Amino acid sequence: MLVFFVIRLMGKRQIGEMQPFEFVITLILAEVACLPMNDAAIPLYYGIVPVVTLAFLDIAITFIGRKSNAFRRIADGRSVLVIDGNGIVRENLAKMNMNVDDVVMSCRSCGYPDLSAVRYAVVEPNGKFSVIPKTSDPTKPKPDDLPLPLVRDGKKDEKNLKEYGITQAHINKALYTGGLKSVKEVLYMDLRRDGTVYVSPNKKPCYTCKIRFTGGAG
Repeated sequence: MLVFFVIRLMGKRQIGEMQPFEFVITLILAEVACLPMNDAAIPLYYGIVPVVTLAFLDIAITFIGRKSNAFRRIADGRSVLVIDGNGIVRENLAKMNMNVDDVVMSCRSCGYPDLSAVRYAVVEPNGKFSVIPKTSDPTKPKPDDLPLPLVRDGKKDEKNLKEYGITQAHINKALYTGGLKSVKEVLYMDLRRDGTVYVSPNKKPCYTCKIRFTGGAG
């Protein structure tokens, strides 16, 4: 009953959607819960104390991750591009300990057996494989419209801002368009290559706007 309660408290993510630290905690949770069940000589609290401690650790790490992008990158990692406009990115395959067969198989499982139809393929921090296809359909996002995260949970992504030449003035323009005063009021903000910014505030409806910027790498 305690393990059931703790799992409910930790959230409803499936195994394939867990971040690395969540998966590790879940594995340890199962082990420590079995100790008093396997040996009647072991007091019950020998299992209860570690289970509660692990649940608190999971909640604390998740809370800190919401407050700090740097900590979240350390705990969860970042999305890694394995296919871009020039094809398979060999250097990133080495980072992810993947080979070409893994990429081809993952693309097939996403419904894209032909790699020439793939504009971007991304390995997410939770291990999932995402594919953004090439398209000529004007109603669908263009290949170069791959969103670039600028703000998450009220925190600016300084790495993306610097790499793509996004200044505070650009951020301010996007904020003022929606009547916002600070990035702390923003739950999520991203940017497309055509200058379209999507903003999802904490307490207001989401909106889009246009900014002019000098694109950087990518």
